[in-house]
Amino acid sequence: MDILLENAVPVTADGVRAAAARLKGKAVRTPLLENQTLNDIVGGRVLLKAEVLQHYGSFKFRGAYNLISQLTEEERRRGILAWSSGNHAQGVAFAARMAGAQATIIMPADAPAIKTENVKALGADIIFYDRYSEDREAIAERIIAEKGMVLAPSFDHPHIIEGQGTVALETVEDAEAGGLSLDAFIICCGGGGLTSGCATILEDASPETHVWISEPEGFDEAWASIRDGVLHRADVTQRTICDAIATPAPGRLTLPIMKRLVRGGLTVTEDDVRKAMVFAWRELKLVVEPGGAAALAGLLAGKFDTKGKTTAVTLSGGNVDPPLFAAILEGRPVPV
Repeated sequence: MDILLENAVPVTADGVRAAAARLKGKAVRTPLLENQTLNDIVGGRVLLKAEVLQHYGSFKFRGAYNLISQLTEEERRRGILAWSSGNHAQGVAFAARMAGAQATIIMPADAPAIKTENVKALGADIIFYDRYSEDREAIAERIIAEKGMVLAPSFDHPHIIEGQGTVALETVEDAEAGGLSLDAFIICCGGGGLTSGCATILEDASPETHVWISEPEGFDEAWASIRDGVLHRADVTQRTICDAIATPAPGRLTLPIMKRLVRGGLTVTEDDVRKAMVFAWRELKLVVEPGGAAALAGLLAGKFDTKGKTTAVTLSGGNVDPPLFAAILEGRPVPV
């Protein structure tokens, strides 16, 4: 969708730092947690960036605010349009409300109820679509053509990417304050906005840190695209509990950044994800949604060698409907 790249500027480490300045006092500086049980299991030190404690339970507010806070008054009056399964939707809705702008979100009809309820409570309008048969970008193009709204894409925009990169900037700063350097940073990956922003700032602030991504089985097209040097697309007719990172393909901006800076990829099964969610609840006392648990799932499943290393991991979202969460905790079958 070409409109995403209008007036695009390069994604830079300085841009991430500027985003951090804009977000100071607006976003939550989420804690970097360590758990001895987890360290014992994996044989290394794991630092957990708990974005489940961010505004509306996801890192997505960071990028949304960084973009919307830079819009002109005229752009804000036109209204802000976004598409999202829920976390970006909430981030945009909250940032738009802070800016005094009206937001409209294109959301899948089967998005978790907790996410749609929060979006409505924030005053945004919702347009539902069928994620398995309709194209959300095509819907957005029609709305923009008709109403002239400003698009806040879920990942493929420099300001979004740089806002998300503040996750890694805070992680490095807090690790260094504790006398630690990061050998690796594992990121839950959908379209690549969080990964691209984090990798960009890590290249500058902590170049010795290797960036890895973790994706759900069947939606691991980002690493396949990086590995093979060609764009891969996921079969979006598949069902998955990892709705937050079940994207069709990496972005036109994010993929080149990830190709250059991502060292490797993990693919996790839904069983891996369920086990990680249960671990987070029992041991960390945190609610982590399926997509937000993908990186932790990779560690617990032994898909990344952490022995003798210090590894940072994103817990990128915590918005899971209570019935689904209860079924996972109780080990019951999970309808998708």
